[in-house]
Amino acid sequence: MKLSKGTAGKTYTVSEIHLSPDVKRRFEVLGLVHNTQIEILRKKHAGAMIVKFRGSRYAVGKEFADGIIVC
Repeated sequence: MKLSKGTAGKTYTVSEIHLSPDVKRRFEVLGLVHNTQIEILRKKHAGAMIVKFRGSRYAVGKEFADGIIVC
């Protein structure tokens, strides 16, 4: 399932990342890799969301959230 389809307040496990190489590399540097636990803290109407992984909070746009596959 795409991260953008997730529910606020739930934690998911990243299974795949389908983004451009530059964006994917940036997420890897931040610690978002295969099997990382990611929690959706808040979802906005336009599809953007606030997520938490590796102890830090990040704002993620809908385009990026669509490229992160979780289970």
